[in-house]
Amino acid sequence: MSLRSGKRRGRTAGGELPPVAPRQRTTTAIESTIGPNTHVKGTIQGDGGLRVEGIVEGTIELTGNLVVTESAKIRANIKANNISVAGAVQGDVTATRVEILETGRVWGDLTVKSLLINEGAYFRGQTLMPQDLKPPQLQGPTQANAGSGPDAGTVVDVKPSSK
Repeated sequence: MSLRSGKRRGRTAGGELPPVAPRQRTTTAIESTIGPNTHVKGTIQGDGGLRVEGIVEGTIELTGNLVVTESAKIRANIKANNISVAGAVQGDVTATRVEILETGRVWGDLTVKSLLINEGAYFRGQTLMPQDLKPPQLQGPTQANAGSGPDAGTVVDVKPSSK
């Protein structure tokens, strides 16, 4: 009996269990870790997720997620899917989603679709959100809504009376 579905897999006519399709890997899992006593210089590229606890200088390019822990110090341009920053990052960042946690510090420009900055976090740079959203159009009142009469639409200065 499968613990996940609660259903029993049916057997084939020969009494064998049918083949199970292999699980597809997702890019959300953290596959690699740079430990707290590690200092990396250069380019890091990967299809999976990365957790940084140490120091990285150079470039980080991931199709997966990046987790920057409190002990991490990164001086690099970063491209990743989702980025969570609890440590220090200096460099330009391109991602789908960036979250700067309360202990996180970021110096650099962000190109993101979604940005979350928690209370207590530090961010110095510019943010670009390259989406095709248009700002709301503000329209003045129409004649139908402006009222009627000779003073309709006239601004009147009201001064308090002196007694």
